[in-house]
Amino acid sequence: MFKSPKESLGDLGALSAAKLIAAATDVALVVDGQGVILDVAFNKDELSLELDGQGRWLGAKLADVVTSDTQTKIRELLQEATERGSSAWRQVNHASPGGEDVPILYSAVEFGRDNRLLVMGRDLRQLAMMQRRLVNAQQSMERDYIKLRHAETRYRLLFQVSSEAVMIVDSSNETIIDANPAALALFEQSAPQMLNSSFPSHFNGASSQAISNLLADVRATGRDNRVRVHAANGPRDCDVSASLFRQENAALFLIRLSSYSTMPEAGGLKATAMLANFFESAADGLVITQYDGRIVKANLAFLEMAQLGNAEQSRGESLDRWLGRTGVDFSVALANLRQSGSIKLFTTVLRGEYGATAEVEVSAMSLTDSEDKPSFGFAIRNVEKRLSAASTSKRELPRSVAQLTELIGRVPLRDLVRETTDVIEKLSIEAALELTGDNRASAADMLGLSRQSLYVKLRRYGLAEHAPEGEGAND
Repeated sequence: MFKSPKESLGDLGALSAAKLIAAATDVALVVDGQGVILDVAFNKDELSLELDGQGRWLGAKLADVVTSDTQTKIRELLQEATERGSSAWRQVNHASPGGEDVPILYSAVEFGRDNRLLVMGRDLRQLAMMQRRLVNAQQSMERDYIKLRHAETRYRLLFQVSSEAVMIVDSSNETIIDANPAALALFEQSAPQMLNSSFPSHFNGASSQAISNLLADVRATGRDNRVRVHAANGPRDCDVSASLFRQENAALFLIRLSSYSTMPEAGGLKATAMLANFFESAADGLVITQYDGRIVKANLAFLEMAQLGNAEQSRGESLDRWLGRTGVDFSVALANLRQSGSIKLFTTVLRGEYGATAEVEVSAMSLTDSEDKPSFGFAIRNVEKRLSAASTSKRELPRSVAQLTELIGRVPLRDLVRETTDVIEKLSIEAALELTGDNRASAADMLGLSRQSLYVKLRRYGLAEHAPEGEGAND
């Protein structure tokens, strides 16, 4: 309140006071002792149209133009202003034709004429909109935090239970940040001994330099790489593969280690190396899966057919993500594989990650394993060139009984029946035309059809050259 209003404001007239009040507030009301609105002024035309577009406020009670849940606040506001001369600010809502309530912050003062009150309001729509945005942003952040926590939990669980030795190494100083139990067991060290130590220091002299070169190469190119080195703590060789990834503002290495004892005979190691080389470089797609069909290992040929950039994109994914025409296609093959232990020349489709498809033949067999449930090995061969080169006689059925049998479970029965019926009907019409010397009337009698029906079927099966123009249109 002003310290000396009479001196500073002087004789402020009613018109000047009205302009001042209208300019200082978004909505101003003059109400009498019973709360009836005697006059109203809006600072914004759009607010006036939204709240009092029909001029219904004049002569109405202020409590009647607010929503029912805020009428009590209006009564308290007017009572407080009458008793004390002014009231605290209270937020109330007005119904809007647009559907959303309009929040207004009101305060009232008594100005001493016939117990009249001046009610001043501030439009809170912008503030309410900002509050809603803030709440939505907070909820969105909370959902993201929950997803991150769940992802971290899954990562930690997978990291701890994995039988493969895995480490996280800092790219800048090559120190070990994290190591799973399999990695600790491989180097026969405890977590306090292993963490924050230099990763290359856990290998002998020449191998230590090879590790440093490997990390430098991956850091410079960003491409995965691997090297065979000798561990410093025993007579064993290790395959070390490194991948670079970023977390926040730091670059880290994901290190995977596979240990091989150096004690077996050289012939066995050579055979193992040759087998591993064949798996990676084979022309056909080779995939090893768990019992449930999730991929453990895939070679380069499969990655090319599936349009994948690296093996990490396929590891842990179900093979039916890429293999099979329908949802039951791969399930049928997997069920047969579990039951009989092998499948041969199963014809299906392989779908690439970016939409490419290819006809393939799949052979698979069960692999012995120490686990109760075996793993499976799949050989996937692209047969599109073979299929396109194979030409069938014009009068031959496009599918043999064996081929139709293979489609069961992958194509609905009604589609199989419709395809077979259409092929037989077309071949019968062609045979009848050939036997009658292309006499359409005789061919129709032979087939037990009307001429109009015969002309319709001729056009349906692409034999329109046998049907004259204009005939059969009304059939």
